[in-house]
Amino acid sequence: MCDSAARNTPAQASAAQTAARTSGPGATGPDAAPPPGAATPADASAADASPADVSPADASPAAERPVVPEPYLTELAAGVHAFIQPDGGWCLNNAGFVTDGDATLVVDTAATERRARLLRRRIAESGAPAPRMVVNTHHHGDHTYGNGVFAPEATVIGHASCRRELLAAGQQLHAVWPQVDYGDIRLTAPEITYTDELALHVGDIEVRLIHPGVAHTTGDTLVWLPRQRIVFAGDLVFHGGTPFVFMGSLAGSLRALELLRTLDAVTVVPGHGPVTGPEVYDGIERYLRFVGRLAQEGRAAGRTPLEVAREADLGPFAELAESERLVANLHRAYAELAGVAPGAPLDLVAGFGDMTVMNGGVPMACHA
Repeated sequence: MCDSAARNTPAQASAAQTAARTSGPGATGPDAAPPPGAATPADASAADASPADVSPADASPAAERPVVPEPYLTELAAGVHAFIQPDGGWCLNNAGFVTDGDATLVVDTAATERRARLLRRRIAESGAPAPRMVVNTHHHGDHTYGNGVFAPEATVIGHASCRRELLAAGQQLHAVWPQVDYGDIRLTAPEITYTDELALHVGDIEVRLIHPGVAHTTGDTLVWLPRQRIVFAGDLVFHGGTPFVFMGSLAGSLRALELLRTLDAVTVVPGHGPVTGPEVYDGIERYLRFVGRLAQEGRAAGRTPLEVAREADLGPFAELAESERLVANLHRAYAELAGVAPGAPLDLVAGFGDMTVMNGGVPMACHA
């Protein structure tokens, strides 16, 4: 429903013009050809799904739905795939899976039943067995709404705070974007939780879950494959999109980047945007430090986050999509300067209201 909605900020328009990206292994964009082995838009449409994989909302002819870039699989290593959802905007997150041919682990799901079922079908088409485990990188609905498509056959795993936040937030995306057809969403929180680190094994493939502290949210998880040197970074990394720390911590996100660097990954699967390499960390760090400087100067001058954001010169960050997130990030930075604990709840109405102002007075569009 929302894929065709136009973005309204200058930064978003700039990003649309430079959508084809080539940085890092497997990089692509909504206007670029998918990598070898990736599904084409025609292959990935709901119209060719089996009846079990199509929700009632998708029973209408494909011609009645907007033509949009479809999710595709890209193989990162033997048994390791990323499920990339262009254009990577609001609610279009990445997922992935790890398999040894006998067992399968999924990293994150999707914001709608249709997209989660497409992920499930892509896993089956790859020859991998039905997943036994689902790992959530954090609680946001675009990464967790589809858990119920895989449970109860698969056990959902995540950080202890991911479970708490998911249960507390409920149908969070419905509240923000009520017009979206999410399908049959059965909120499914992690059944197994951890606090610092947890090692999982998919056959002889080691999968380490690492909590970086409060960063994007209070319950983030890095999914690290040490032998393959691949990290699923969740929303600690946006590639081509503006970072978002409103529900986490600016300082914590900078510390999380340092942790990511110590892993020495060769391949980075971001929460949103094309697969990349560790060079992506540098641009994220520059942006976060830019937000910190704006906050210090603006707060000292007695200006509100919205006033600072509206007058800010984004410079090299103007090409990032979802530039309206700047004002939400400033709300978090102001709170931290005032001594508010990392991850402590902020006023959602104020934060999202200010982002709407930054988006030209138009609410941000869910792209799922």
